[in-house]
Amino acid sequence: MRTVSPPTDPDDQLLRRFGYRQQFLRSLRPFESFGVGYSFISITMALFVSFGFLLSVAGPRGIWIWPIALAGQTLVCLICAALAAKIPLAGISYQWGSRLANPTVGWWLGWLSFATLVILTVAVNYAFVQLAFQPMFGITYTPLGAAVQTFILLAIEAALIIGSTIITTRLNNMAVVFELVGMIELSIVLFSAALLAGQGDWGNLWSTGTLPEAGWFSWLGPVMLATVLGSFTLLGFETAANFAEETQDPRRVVPKAMIRALLTAGLIGMIFLIAVAVATRDVTATTADPAPIAFILEDVLGPSIEKIFLFFICVSMFCCGLITMATNARLVWAMARDRRLPGHQLLSRVPRATGGPSWATVLAAVAPAVPLLAVRSNTDALIDLFTAGTLMPAITYTGTVLLYAAVASRLRPEPGYFQLGRWQPLVITGALVWLAYELIVLLGPDLFRAAQGYALIVVLLGVIVFGLMWLLETDAMRRQDDPLGERARDAMDEPPTEQEQRHLLSS
Repeated sequence: MRTVSPPTDPDDQLLRRFGYRQQFLRSLRPFESFGVGYSFISITMALFVSFGFLLSVAGPRGIWIWPIALAGQTLVCLICAALAAKIPLAGISYQWGSRLANPTVGWWLGWLSFATLVILTVAVNYAFVQLAFQPMFGITYTPLGAAVQTFILLAIEAALIIGSTIITTRLNNMAVVFELVGMIELSIVLFSAALLAGQGDWGNLWSTGTLPEAGWFSWLGPVMLATVLGSFTLLGFETAANFAEETQDPRRVVPKAMIRALLTAGLIGMIFLIAVAVATRDVTATTADPAPIAFILEDVLGPSIEKIFLFFICVSMFCCGLITMATNARLVWAMARDRRLPGHQLLSRVPRATGGPSWATVLAAVAPAVPLLAVRSNTDALIDLFTAGTLMPAITYTGTVLLYAAVASRLRPEPGYFQLGRWQPLVITGALVWLAYELIVLLGPDLFRAAQGYALIVVLLGVIVFGLMWLLETDAMRRQDDPLGERARDAMDEPPTEQEQRHLLSS
């Protein structure tokens, strides 16, 4: 397969130093990179799905835990940004684990990421059908009908990803602008209703809702459970790094895109949470409703607003599912490129430089059929899937931060690229404290046993796949040399070539 970028391109030269050759067109610019991360976070979709959970476990007062979650996730994001500046490769957690430790650690981090993305792909798309698409068109919900529509949606997303990365990212760009403007306007409308029309209740900002005041700050009680809203929503910022081999000047663009996506989502999400809390007129009725945000809008602004909001949600959910699948396709392709997955001969193919990896995308679209069966037979499984999709990234983040902490002192800073500098020890310590707290919240309560069961199944399946690959691809699985050995890992610490230095100074 021919190289699609000029051989003198410094980004492509760096890629070859890691042991790979350029196969994609570098079509992503700063806004596309930001848009990929922001769409994966998708605060519109996440809050629409999980705000009811917050009301049921912590009441409206739980929104004030959001800034704590944002601060913790920002510390993790800073470490991921530093890695993205050092390792501009598709495969994120798989590549980071392989190069910071060894290929076996990298494989397991990659497997957890793959399983997380499979779960989130089906959860986002099924939620799109059940909670937004069907209500908007007045379609009566049935488990079979929703499952069939979800399969169709997965097929449409896969076709877009395989067909053209440029079309996929341009479509996502429009959705990002639509979501940003829409969330800000909706917040203004809700605040206006509360301030000018006298609707809503500012006392909701300190209300525990249907929960008693006593015990709200208890161990593993409401105050800790409220953390889940931020943990579930403010993740996936590292998605931009998974498109590094399709991004122009990724070592500079991707870290900034990750941080901007997270902080933008966090700020707008906080404003919107305050707005919906203040605009709530009946906390008890809102908590009991399966779609509390839609209920608030209809109650405060009238039934016609609900249809507009559902269309708004549909756009956000569709692009979130699209980017989630595209992210998983890049991860699968990156692992297959190193012969780390069954069927790597097909999964590693890139027929067209301007499109996605075709067979890897097919796997990313077909694999969600397994968790979809669980949702089809048990609609309550949807929230469990989302919780599992929060627990497994927390484990992956923890592994990544621990590995970074182990090698941080050996990573040479490079002027002009993102680095933690003198704040590195504090950032690492803060990130580990936050992740430990997050894991306690997700592993302690009985409420999350089903989600933990999904995570355990993922680990058991991983043992089977890893053992199968160890038998079938002995050389690849045991190899400790290039492209996953010392020479490739040392590319992180090699000084830039003279041409790369000129490129850095001129950019």
